Amino acid sequence: MDEALKENLMGALENVIDPELGIDIVNLGLIYDVDLDENGLCTVTMTLTAMGCPLSAHIERDIQFVLSDIPEVKETKVNIVWDPPWSKDKMSRYAKIALGIPD
Repeated sequence: MDEALKENLMGALENVIDPELGIDIVNLGLIYDVDLDENGLCTVTMTLTAMGCPLSAHIERDIQFVLSDIPEVKETKVNIVWDPPWSKDKMSRYAKIALGIPD
């Protein structure tokens, strides 16, 4: 997958908003990797801010929806991992400012 396509995928994922925090999942640092294979299977490796997040199914649906607009993506798989664990250090400067977290 070329860098331009990866940037396009990450840009689409910026449209997925964490309903509890009101910030997109990319700036929250929840996306660890995005990959697209030769068959059009897009695998999103991500974490959540907490285990047992009640909105994980909602976030997964939103991911599948935004990536379905990209012609190269035929199918999306969301792989939720807990290692490495998420921390506020993974957040972008934008997300920290928006949430009032000191940098």
